[in-house]
Amino acid sequence: MEDVVLRSFRAEDAAWLVEQHGMLYVRDEGFDDSFAPLVACILDDFIANNDPYRDRGWIAEHAGQRLGSIFCVGIDESTAKLRLFLLVPEARGLGLGKRLLEACTGFARTAGYHEMVLWTHESHTAACALYKAFGWELIDSKPVHSFGVDLVEQSWKFRL
Repeated sequence: MEDVVLRSFRAEDAAWLVEQHGMLYVRDEGFDDSFAPLVACILDDFIANNDPYRDRGWIAEHAGQRLGSIFCVGIDESTAKLRLFLLVPEARGLGLGKRLLEACTGFARTAGYHEMVLWTHESHTAACALYKAFGWELIDSKPVHSFGVDLVEQSWKFRL
């Protein structure tokens, strides 16, 4: 996947991201229909309020086809949050997740953040393995009922 381009997120990517999150999380995780609207709210907020020096989104693309995304969003002066990390199934296992994660953390470092945090679910085993291999630390794990299913919610952090 060396010919995959990581480009900046554009507002016209939002509908695709909402659709992909909704479809994949319903199919793969059994989520209810409350998840896609949450993604839409996150994207609406990013589009309306992002600071281009402190916040950034990327879309992985090959021959005009979107394959995934990742976002870096500031929480405060020293902490950024990794958001909306997604790869379509056909793009998984090819090293693209690592490229997206490196782009995101590299930007956060350059933007002056000292640490990053993220929220995910234990069921995302490939992503969690990537975070661990990359040096992220699992700081909290707890059972929850969200999006219509029982999950184990996780919080991770990474020192930049």
